[in-house]
Amino acid sequence: MEKPIVLGTVIYDPKVTVIWGIIRDFFEDNRCPLDVVFYSNYELQVDGLVKGHLEVAWNSPLAWVDAQRRSGSTCRAIAMRDTDCDRLSHLVAKKSGALKTVSDLKGKTVGLGAWDSPQATLIPIEMLSKAGLQAKKDYTACRFDKLVGLHGDHIGGELDAFRALEKGEVQGSMMLDLNWDRWTADGTINSNEYVILASTPKFDHCNFTVRSDFPKDRQKRFLEVLFSMSYENPKHREMMDMEGLKEWRPGRTSLYGPLEAAVQAQGFFEKEQRT
Repeated sequence: MEKPIVLGTVIYDPKVTVIWGIIRDFFEDNRCPLDVVFYSNYELQVDGLVKGHLEVAWNSPLAWVDAQRRSGSTCRAIAMRDTDCDRLSHLVAKKSGALKTVSDLKGKTVGLGAWDSPQATLIPIEMLSKAGLQAKKDYTACRFDKLVGLHGDHIGGELDAFRALEKGEVQGSMMLDLNWDRWTADGTINSNEYVILASTPKFDHCNFTVRSDFPKDRQKRFLEVLFSMSYENPKHREMMDMEGLKEWRPGRTSLYGPLEAAVQAQGFFEKEQRT
């Protein structure tokens, strides 16, 4: 029997075990067995990858940057979801509020996600910096550190930041474009009362990361099976809807620049304490 590919994934929500149960069964049916290892946070998963305990890691964008940092930029991003490509984060404010432009944030408070969230904290802070606004000096950053270690792969911090905006506790809040779309569609956000003031540059989200020594024949087989999953298959559709995609795509690294710049400017990996 072919040796299973050892793959790591982080449990950011209980549904993750269901998602990977479906994927694992499909791979097994296609004679490409997987051993799926579940982690409680991305730091441990990156450890597992760089130390050789894992062959493939389903990484957040921050975990990808960390894996590259720790491997001397030798890892490969081999696949991602269609929805991982060309993402944005929005600065949202009340239409009736004092904020009309980004510069109006001076002296105000903005709600952010968790300390380690690329889309709701790191990249937005860099966007504001490029606009001439420095945290603590020009505005107050109100972080909502929910589920730290999961790199914002949940809606907790972003939703809490928006709830603070609703209550008038902050004057703006940051959120991923997909959450803005979802919440304006389901009524969580009344689009008649709130407006997008600014958006970050486009960036990419999660990817399947492998080390440089991952055998090309095993990578080829993994990708052949992964890319054969179809949204037209009802069982695959169940998994894809839960995981937020309609197709798997080849990995790319061209749009991790905004996060890399944010991490470097903010000294993220050099911080010993979350301040």
